Amino acid sequence: MADTIPLCCFLSFVLLTTTFISLSQSQLDDQATMEALQKELSVSDWDPKQPNFCTWRGVICTSNQSVQELNLSHRGLRGNVTLVSQLKSLKKLDLSSNSFKGSIPSSIGGLVALEFLDLSMNHFEGLIPSSFGGLSSLISLNLSNNFLSGAIPEELKILESLQELQLSGNNLTGSIPDWVGNFASLKVFSAYENGLTGVIPENLGSVSNLEVLNLHSNQLEGEIPVSIFKSGKLQVLILTVNGLNGSIPDSVGNCKGLSNLRIGNNRLTGRLPTSIGDVSSLTYFEADNNNLSGEIVEEFALCSNLTLLNLASNWLTGTVPDKLGDLKNLQELIVSDNGLSGEFPKSILRCRNLSKLDFSYNNFNGSLPDNICNMSRLQFLVLDHNSFDGFIPSGIGSCIKLLELQMGSNYFTGAIPPEIGKIRNLQIALNLSFNQLQGALPRELGKLDKLVSLDLSNNQISGTIPQEIKGMMSLIEVNFSNNRLTGSIPAFGPFQKSPQTSFIGNSELCGDPLGSACHPNYGSYYYGLDHHKVSYKVVLAVVGSGMTVFAVVFLVVGLFMLREKQEKEAKAKVEIQEIIEPPQILVANVFVESLRQAVDFDTCVKATLKEENKVSNGTFSTSFKAVMPSGLVISIKKLKSVDRTVTCHQNKMIRELERLSNLTHTNLLRPIGYVIYDDVALLLHRYMSNGTLLQLIHDVGPAMKEPNWPLRLLIAINVAEGLAFLHQIATIHLDVCSGNIYLDSNFNALLGEIEISKLLDPSKGTASISAVAGSFGYIPPEYAYTMQVTVPGNVYSFGVVLLEILTSKLPTDECFGEGVDLVKWVHGASTRGETPEQIMDATLSTISFAWRKQMLAVLKVAMLCTDPTPAKRPKMKTVIEMLKEAKDS
Repeated sequence: MADTIPLCCFLSFVLLTTTFISLSQSQLDDQATMEALQKELSVSDWDPKQPNFCTWRGVICTSNQSVQELNLSHRGLRGNVTLVSQLKSLKKLDLSSNSFKGSIPSSIGGLVALEFLDLSMNHFEGLIPSSFGGLSSLISLNLSNNFLSGAIPEELKILESLQELQLSGNNLTGSIPDWVGNFASLKVFSAYENGLTGVIPENLGSVSNLEVLNLHSNQLEGEIPVSIFKSGKLQVLILTVNGLNGSIPDSVGNCKGLSNLRIGNNRLTGRLPTSIGDVSSLTYFEADNNNLSGEIVEEFALCSNLTLLNLASNWLTGTVPDKLGDLKNLQELIVSDNGLSGEFPKSILRCRNLSKLDFSYNNFNGSLPDNICNMSRLQFLVLDHNSFDGFIPSGIGSCIKLLELQMGSNYFTGAIPPEIGKIRNLQIALNLSFNQLQGALPRELGKLDKLVSLDLSNNQISGTIPQEIKGMMSLIEVNFSNNRLTGSIPAFGPFQKSPQTSFIGNSELCGDPLGSACHPNYGSYYYGLDHHKVSYKVVLAVVGSGMTVFAVVFLVVGLFMLREKQEKEAKAKVEIQEIIEPPQILVANVFVESLRQAVDFDTCVKATLKEENKVSNGTFSTSFKAVMPSGLVISIKKLKSVDRTVTCHQNKMIRELERLSNLTHTNLLRPIGYVIYDDVALLLHRYMSNGTLLQLIHDVGPAMKEPNWPLRLLIAINVAEGLAFLHQIATIHLDVCSGNIYLDSNFNALLGEIEISKLLDPSKGTASISAVAGSFGYIPPEYAYTMQVTVPGNVYSFGVVLLEILTSKLPTDECFGEGVDLVKWVHGASTRGETPEQIMDATLSTISFAWRKQMLAVLKVAMLCTDPTPAKRPKMKTVIEMLKEAKDS
């Protein structure tokens, strides 16, 4: 009996052996499946020679070598994915953002352990498999942005553990099933941009954990269920572009954490609920294009985080509450196309972060406050189609960041204030039409060199059109019709290209495009002759006075500088000698008078000798941050010299730097000075506190926390403006890339390294290069064999920047595949069967329909700019027009 094995030990041995065989079999099954999957999908970075498939990228295994997680997102894959259903231990499967086609394999429904399934951003079509009802452990299901059709299958109702259900961007029809309200753990339900009909189920209020409900752009009707606000946990509610009716429920006040409430483009009626003031986290409120009535409730002022308030195109009456001026974070206030009245609400001037104010198509009256531009960030001021009267305030010139000014169809009187010429950023439109303006056109209008559209029609403006107006180099649309203008129309391209209707209704106006010959006495010749007889003494007096003032100022500044120099030298004598002597400076200068005393050249040199001060390393220069003894922070670019360029061409370089420092374009990062020692040139620039576009897009530096497509589009327009100006002055940029686009404290974009093309070899100018010009991924294909930098080459590089802005991808990324860059990846989308939506950054394109529409328009521009044939690429002026059209779309 001693040699007899006890029964319990024998049974344990059998059980362990069985388990071992089972585990080994499971491991062998997954091994074969993974090898077959690698061949079927051609996963480039899965090495079949590496026997341990658990080390492959995107694969996570259990301790017994069974595949638990499979992440193949953004890999450019296609093929049959049915094999994944053989990985029986899978808990997480992510196949998103690829090119998979056909029906979703029903066998995936057999993966009973699956908790996370993401098939979004592909080309799957057909019905949602009913077999998905077998995924009893599923927590998250994302099928968004495919071509799925049919109804949401009833079989999904048994998925009791579901927390996220995302079905957006498909072709689903039918109604939203009532059983969605039975998912007690559901936090996110997103089914926007489908063809869903019927009502929003009332029992969604039973979902006590619901945080996000996004159903925009469907065909839903009925009322907004009161119950969905019952739990108070709702954070995002987006129901725009449907056919909903009824009123906004008072119960919305239960949701203290609701930050995003978008219910525009429906048929909602009734008044705005006062309970909105209880929604303390409210950031975005959009209820435009409905039938809401009553007054704007002052309780909005209690929503201290409110950034956007859009109540346009309703039936609202009364005045704008004064308390809205307490909204310190408000950026957009849009109440256009209502029945609002009263004077301009001066309290709004306290909203210092306001960038857009739209009061158009209402019944506002009275005069405008002179300090209307207290809102320093204001970019869009839209006041047209009201009953405003009085003079246009001279304070309008303080709106220096305005991009659009609409004041047409009011009762403004008096002359156009010359201060309007100070709004140098005005680009989109200046519209003062259909008022009662009088007097002459101010010559200062010519300073608006970025303006595209000018409409001064239907006023009582008199006198001649001043020659200075030719300074409006970007003008495309102009309308001076129905005024009292006289004399000849200046010979100016935008004028002669305009239709006759732009100038008719001025009986004493002549010349092209009116087609009427001018009388010999017309024009500025006789005007100038009369004044010449009486003005030469005045001119001499002014010049003499100016020279005297200049001499006095020069003497005072010289004495001040001498004293400062003596104090520095005295201080230097008592300072301890630096252990390492800085290189001897050959020549240095600061071009900006106000900065000369604040910049210390030795400090500049020392800053570039310390690695910790390095900010970035570019193709042609290395950037450093330097803090001056005065406290001034500047940026220093250390030019990478070749063949003693600095020594041989020092004088030419200095002349070029001085010339470039005088450029007046606001979207170019101009040098403020230089330091030259040995064969090294240091270029001094203002420090840009928000870093570069590269950092903004890829989150590697100062960046906006929230997705912000309008900011990206505005940056693109800014850069296009700067690049077009360079081409206008016959300067070609050597390195257009996101790393050379700088963002100031207000996120205005400035194109940097404009001086590099002239400094690398001034003897040759910009015609040829001895090395590849530009950063990898931005270089146009023709540079490889022509070795010539060109205007079309710049356009190509800018197109790459646009693609980077749209996709949030780097120009070179391993996800594109071997030998494929961003341009090839985008241009090859159609051959891969991908839609434009699948190319763009979903965190931007899915925020709103308007953003998505603009992004698609910009994508077309980017495709044109990156055409492989240089001759087919548009000019930068055309690019600007197209981008602005996209912005307005």
